[in-house]
Amino acid sequence: MNFKRKLLIAALPLAFCLSSAANALEIKFAEIHPAGYPTVVAEEAMGKKIEEASNGDITFKMFPGGVLGSEKEVVEQTQIGAIQMTRVSLGIVGPVVPDVNVFNMPFVFRDREHMRKIIDGEIGQEILDKITNSEFNLVALAWMDGGTRNLYTKKPVRNIEDLKGMKIRVMGNPLFVDMMTAMGANGIAMDTGEIFSALQTGVIDGAENNPPTMLEHNHYQNAKYYTLTGHLILPEPIVMSKDTWNSLSAEQQALVKKVAKEAQLEERKLWDAKSAASEEKLKAAGVEFITVDKKPFYDATAPIREKYGAQYADLMKRIADVK
Repeated sequence: MNFKRKLLIAALPLAFCLSSAANALEIKFAEIHPAGYPTVVAEEAMGKKIEEASNGDITFKMFPGGVLGSEKEVVEQTQIGAIQMTRVSLGIVGPVVPDVNVFNMPFVFRDREHMRKIIDGEIGQEILDKITNSEFNLVALAWMDGGTRNLYTKKPVRNIEDLKGMKIRVMGNPLFVDMMTAMGANGIAMDTGEIFSALQTGVIDGAENNPPTMLEHNHYQNAKYYTLTGHLILPEPIVMSKDTWNSLSAEQQALVKKVAKEAQLEERKLWDAKSAASEEKLKAAGVEFITVDKKPFYDATAPIREKYGAQYADLMKRIADVK
């Protein structure tokens, strides 16, 4: 065997590695939340499993902290396959896939445990399938727990009357704007990234979200009152670009589905720990947590459930019947 041939044979394994790496499908996962946030940690763990189980045929890269754009921009990029995966708020999906609005109804879930039973069961899968089978051009794989949303404001809200006339930021969905108006406030639709300065400059008087978001995005610096209304308990789907999904083999699709479902269960443990720790940090930073009678808020939003929920009456009854 001559020297040149020896070199060629020695180089073959390296050439094979390089060509398979070059042909690897790269999954870019975009997240609006920062590194260390429960959804980000669970999604990164999911990515590692995909890389390992696919033997390097699929690579995974996480882009946290909104570096690839606002949630709306990221969804649009995922729809055309420029970004391969993301986690998306149902508020954004609602206008395109109306059936998800059943989860967006104020007070549709009694509590966190009720919501988790729903997303782990057949209703949760039905809604994922509706997203996948819509014209949204995304495949919905699993649910992340987006936490229980409460009000945080610059002036205290100790009862529903205190909300009157306040400008409260909500996600960009007419349902949420109407929900806030029904409670007596003015609902202002706005991207997450704009909330901090809007609170600082008085463009808004408050917002509504969970403790980790209030803490991680520094909203507590300008809003010192956290009122436990629990008006929304929102699960959020992990979605993949349909173009990317269709480029996967059947085995790869099964793998992605399996590890996404595992992430669904792993994220909630991280979520519960993060939520409790965030509450403690917010209290230490001077945020007052206010317990209120939820019934006036529930009653005030009844017209919203009637207006937006009429077409889902059967589904809402099935949700209510889950014990």
